[in-house]
Amino acid sequence: MPARIRLQRHGKKQKAFYHIVVADGRAPRDGKFIEKLGTYNPGTKPATIEINFDSALTWLGKGAQPSDTVRSILKYKGIMYKKHLMGGVAKGAFTEAEAEVKFAAWMNEKNARIANTVKAHEDVIANAKKEAFEAEVKINTARAEAIAKRKSDAVEAKIKEEQAAAAAKEAPVEEATEETATEETAAE
Repeated sequence: MPARIRLQRHGKKQKAFYHIVVADGRAPRDGKFIEKLGTYNPGTKPATIEINFDSALTWLGKGAQPSDTVRSILKYKGIMYKKHLMGGVAKGAFTEAEAEVKFAAWMNEKNARIANTVKAHEDVIANAKKEAFEAEVKINTARAEAIAKRKSDAVEAKIKEEQAAAAAKEAPVEEATEETATEETAAE
């Protein structure tokens, strides 16, 4: 059987992490392999892909067949396009220098699209954080106002109680002085 370029699963449950390997087609998924080409981590945004470009291109040139997922990864990284251009050079459709120029232009365009996607994703996250912060500030100011109102109501109630207590103390004293005054006038 021909060599296959495929993923080899690593990582914990629900936290998949893959090695991109070249293995015999009969070997089990996580078993023996010929060469490790790179890694693929789908858990990050965007997915992290590290691959040895030259080794992958060499293995494709030797006839190794990529799995569907690895084919997508190789297309994303431009390895399949480079293989296509090298096939054109082998057929004489254009020179290797022209192929390198086409590939460099394609990579620049691809990197610009990826940078725009990452920036858009970061902007969405920043806007979500900003909106959450504004909502939290709004809630906190409402809570602070409610606490201040309760405190002012409590202070006002305490002042009224003190005034009522002071008035209550003054009232019996005044009544007592009136009673003593009437007693004094009666005694005279």
